Amino acid sequence: MSIENNKLIITPKGLDKIWSFTNKIEIPFENITNVTIDRTIIYEGKGLRLLGLATFSKWSGTFISKKRKNFWNVTRTDTPLVIETNNEKFKRLIIGVENAEEWVIKINGLISHK
Repeated sequence: MSIENNKLIITPKGLDKIWSFTNKIEIPFENITNVTIDRTIIYEGKGLRLLGLATFSKWSGTFISKKRKNFWNVTRTDTPLVIETNNEKFKRLIIGVENAEEWVIKINGLISHK
């Protein structure tokens, strides 16, 4: 994950690119409404898998739940960062990242200045 030109850039690495059928997701900060850490989200229903991988410990790809399209790229052992959006392809992005607490502070700080 990176920040460039007022956008959050999510780039799946390695096999996650193949499993999720996604090279890169770019989200302008103006379309991000909230970023949190939710360690229990991996236990909720993912919904219908459109494109991607779903196993007992890895989710990578596009899922539809409650008529909302979500992007998952997380394993059971990751700290899940939940990015909520408006006016984007995905309503939520659930991403496993290192230093999740730092990302929450950084992104929420940037979107509060919009």
